[in-house]
Amino acid sequence: MPAAVEMVLVADRTVTIRASVADVQATLMLSVVLVVGVIWLFLRSWRATVIPAVALPLSIVGTFGIMALMGYGLDNLSLMALTVATGFVVDDAIVMIENVVRYMEEGLSPLEAAYKGAAQIGFTIVSLTVSLIAVFIPLLFMTGVVGRLFSEFAVVLSVSVIVSAVVSLTLTPMMCGRLLRHESGPPGRIARVAEAGFAALLTGYRVTLDWSLRFPRLMLLTALATLAGTLWLYIAVPKGFLPSQDTGIIVAVTEAEGSVSIPRMSVLQEQAAAIVRADPDVASVVSFVGVGTINPTPNTGRLTIALTPRRDRAASAGAIARRLTEALAGIPGLAVYMQPVQDIQIGTRISRTRFQYTLVDTDEAELARWAPTLLDRLKAEPALRDVASDQQAVGLRSFVEVNRATASRLGVTMQGVQDVLYDSFGQRQISTIFAQANQYRVVLEADPDWLEDPGVLQRLRVPGAGGAQIPLAAIATIRRIPAPLAVTHEAQFPSVTISFNLAEGAALGDAVEAVARAEAEIGLPPTISGSFAGDAAEFQRSLASMPWLILAAIVVIYIVLGVLYESVIHPVTILSTLPSAGIGALLALMAVGADLSLVALVGIVLLMGIVKKNAIMMIDFAIEAERVHGKSPDEAIREACLLRFRPIMMTTMAALLGALPLVLESGTGSELRFPLGVTIVGGLALSQFLTLYTTPAIYSGCGWVEK
Repeated sequence: MPAAVEMVLVADRTVTIRASVADVQATLMLSVVLVVGVIWLFLRSWRATVIPAVALPLSIVGTFGIMALMGYGLDNLSLMALTVATGFVVDDAIVMIENVVRYMEEGLSPLEAAYKGAAQIGFTIVSLTVSLIAVFIPLLFMTGVVGRLFSEFAVVLSVSVIVSAVVSLTLTPMMCGRLLRHESGPPGRIARVAEAGFAALLTGYRVTLDWSLRFPRLMLLTALATLAGTLWLYIAVPKGFLPSQDTGIIVAVTEAEGSVSIPRMSVLQEQAAAIVRADPDVASVVSFVGVGTINPTPNTGRLTIALTPRRDRAASAGAIARRLTEALAGIPGLAVYMQPVQDIQIGTRISRTRFQYTLVDTDEAELARWAPTLLDRLKAEPALRDVASDQQAVGLRSFVEVNRATASRLGVTMQGVQDVLYDSFGQRQISTIFAQANQYRVVLEADPDWLEDPGVLQRLRVPGAGGAQIPLAAIATIRRIPAPLAVTHEAQFPSVTISFNLAEGAALGDAVEAVARAEAEIGLPPTISGSFAGDAAEFQRSLASMPWLILAAIVVIYIVLGVLYESVIHPVTILSTLPSAGIGALLALMAVGADLSLVALVGIVLLMGIVKKNAIMMIDFAIEAERVHGKSPDEAIREACLLRFRPIMMTTMAALLGALPLVLESGTGSELRFPLGVTIVGGLALSQFLTLYTTPAIYSGCGWVEK
């Protein structure tokens, strides 16, 4: 580049990307530490803790290898999947180790316990793995842009679970047989406290379990009430698309009156940029005016606002946007619309605010009458703010109406009038100057002072007969008439796009309902069709597919479990645990004020996989006790619950603590991961309590039915 050119960095999106990836990496490491800590507290042996501590990174590293073969990279979605996977990949190893340790406590040698424990638990691990992958299948077949985004998430999780199953069936029992030892010395203080706490917990569970088995109908009613509560909460909870993120970038669209000149617009834009630049949380501002790909009309401008690093400011990007909007409201004749830039943006069209609703009509005049009416009605909706329209019908144009009879009498031609107007205001190129190093185009135009006032048209002269210069006003009438600054189209039909932001605490689902309600109240003609665009359109499609996605996951799980257990009844017992996961997740979302977004939906689907693993661990042992030892369903499920209580608590706590950092983190990009952590933590906290009692009662009833 020439030495006189100076490059100045005004905005760098890679800073927030690197910060977000670093934050996810820190979250991943914290999840690993918490999961390993849970295993140590339950097993109370550093030798037993080392085994899953080795299985966890091996599973993740093995996942890296398959990701590389599939062409995936480490990004926010894949790292988020690996963070969640930390609570999954140790489950199989935990189940294997706990079973081996239980046989060692019965007096077997470590190697004998490893052989016997691995043989007994092998089918359970296969069942856990296959049924968990079945949960991810619907995510793999999600359609649209969202499906392309979350398919990588689902693939990474599925691969990590498969790798962990292979590790748990091969490496883990080998390490158990070689590393585990019978403890000879007295346990430490922490181990004694942990053992006493677990013994008290098991005793309390034994007493309450016996009570619940005496009242199976009450447990069944509890399960039915949980299902009804889940359905009701699904209808009542606010629904959104993707959580709003703080990426450190805000885009502001400025809009002046339709008749504003370019010089006046530049002055207004500079005033706005100066006010924004003075804010202490703003690092840099880039300003654009003039018609082009960014600004569709001459009365609009754009400000790209880069904020200071998140650690250096107390306010979020949304709060800063609202503060700047209030500060810019004092500029007369200028309206400002702001929206924080998101990492994941579905929409591609340029609009003043984040969400768009487009009206289309074959009759341009009818559309022009009704669009402002709907705009005014939507401005009164409390769920919407910054409601704007791209309808620019308030511009002015100068109309030169030539009196052809007078012009002909004076020898003025229409071509002569057109040439004078184009020479003055059209920037006609009349020559090119060629230099040694460059070439320069010579452009003909009027004096710049003439461009500020339409009245200069009266002073123009056109050539007439005999070389006379005839005033344009002598042969033409010059009028100022209204004209649209831009005519927008959708599928070749006239269209008007109304854009809006969400009010504080409002969900996108509320906005969709508000738009439908406003159309019905004003009586919008049926000839005008309205549809959402961008994020809002994708939200509508995802909202319609949510129930089918959950239903598909349930059907796939049932089929897989039916094949594994060769039964049509026992899969129902396992599936009965799913409503408890749903109600816990929805209650947690409502408690923190979060929407049921796509990320939260993915969390609920993952919960379905985690919760049913607990039921599988119970039912596997109960079926074996029935078929091998001839016990009744009541005796079999009671023994299975007490034997599997420790691994169930371990796997649940591992998954819960593995997702807890997603809830607690507050770094760059954490808003996207927050709903995932909330649904997993909230769902597990409630479902763990419910399924420990409802599943045994339902199994007992189903067991007698099957017999």
